Amino acid sequence: MITTTAPIERDRAHYLYLAVIVAALLGVAVGLLAPETAVELKPIGTGFVDLIRMMIAPVILCTIVLGVGSIRQAARVGRVGGLALAYFLTMSTVALAIGLVVGNLIHPGSGISLDETVAAAGQRAAGAESAESTADFLLGIIPDSLLTPLATGNVLQTLLVALLAGFALQSLGERSEPVLRAVGLFQRLVFRILAMLMWLAPFGAFGAIAAVVGATGVDALISLAQIMLGFYVTCAIFVLGVLGTVLWLVARINIFRLLRYLGREFLLIVSTSSSESALPRLIAKMEHVGVSRPVVGIAVPAGYSFNLDGTAIYLTMASLFVAQAMGDPLSVPEQISLLVFMIIASKGAAGVTGAGLATLAGGLQSHRPDLVDGVGLIVGIDRFMSEARALTNFAGNAVATVLIGVWTREFDRDRAKLVLSGGDPFDEAELAGSASLRGKTPCNR
Repeated sequence: MITTTAPIERDRAHYLYLAVIVAALLGVAVGLLAPETAVELKPIGTGFVDLIRMMIAPVILCTIVLGVGSIRQAARVGRVGGLALAYFLTMSTVALAIGLVVGNLIHPGSGISLDETVAAAGQRAAGAESAESTADFLLGIIPDSLLTPLATGNVLQTLLVALLAGFALQSLGERSEPVLRAVGLFQRLVFRILAMLMWLAPFGAFGAIAAVVGATGVDALISLAQIMLGFYVTCAIFVLGVLGTVLWLVARINIFRLLRYLGREFLLIVSTSSSESALPRLIAKMEHVGVSRPVVGIAVPAGYSFNLDGTAIYLTMASLFVAQAMGDPLSVPEQISLLVFMIIASKGAAGVTGAGLATLAGGLQSHRPDLVDGVGLIVGIDRFMSEARALTNFAGNAVATVLIGVWTREFDRDRAKLVLSGGDPFDEAELAGSASLRGKTPCNR
């Protein structure tokens, strides 16, 4: 009975993702053949992403509370968190630098004119993201109450509350066991709801892709193909070249095997243009591949706020594109100053659709207000560029989790080889209860 049940679960999930592919193709067809009708389908895609976002705060809360609360040494948590933040800062800087280098090589934005309509679109984008000081950003991490993050879905506030709760449970010792079991049961409930919502993914993919194709059309894509192609190539170079090299040197893992293992998650991200839609699956799969629960519980949620490599590349290349299109290219000192500024600005960008555009507009508003009008040039293709941002962010967080597991000696290499070679396929039933709740926490190696 057991041997026949597991394959049925995997087959059902297989059909789900085939349906996502078919729905995405239908969305493209509707967008090209009936653009006006396709634009009206946008709420379908938005609704699915909102359903997934609704679950992000509970997922992060449960994951961190269980990960931190189950560790008896606070120093161990600090070591994992310190390594994670140091790595995130380093990789974000590398991503920003690569974006500047490629941007200077291809000179995006040359020959594009700025009219009043485009300028107005840029001002609207800037208006959606008001200038925010460092003090305001830091104070914004503090919620009004312990329950506020669950109501608002603010990721950074959720991280703070979850860490406080985890450390509090850690200090209680054995008395924390009943609470940890309760949180574990709640996590099962959250993952079960997510598993149910995933069956709506084909509808979300159809609505989202149909709307963006119907709104932009083919001509808009061709006119701005240079910046899009350059951005996609840069993201590929970063993932395969930089991340792939680091992953092999540190963990002896082939980047292509890891990307293939996360193939369904990448498909989901392409369909929704949101890396957050795959966050719960990344948590489950990283545990399954051999990274310990505490490392996954800290590295993955933190990475979704602080390790946005794709967004970092986008911010620098888009800034160069806007400056070139406005006829006021950035000098080398201005580019270095912009790089430093964007290191901070990129940390406030969530991994959801539109966040990169808003952060770009807000960053230019604070750093170079004269360039804000040019943001309207990117509005038409931002939806397509956000897919590459989300894919790169997701790949960066997956690699970061493995690397941090290796550095803290909480990564099972033998299990990783088995899983990535196809010897132990991921069981979709684990979304109803993560590997850590099923007694599959990997040993430390």
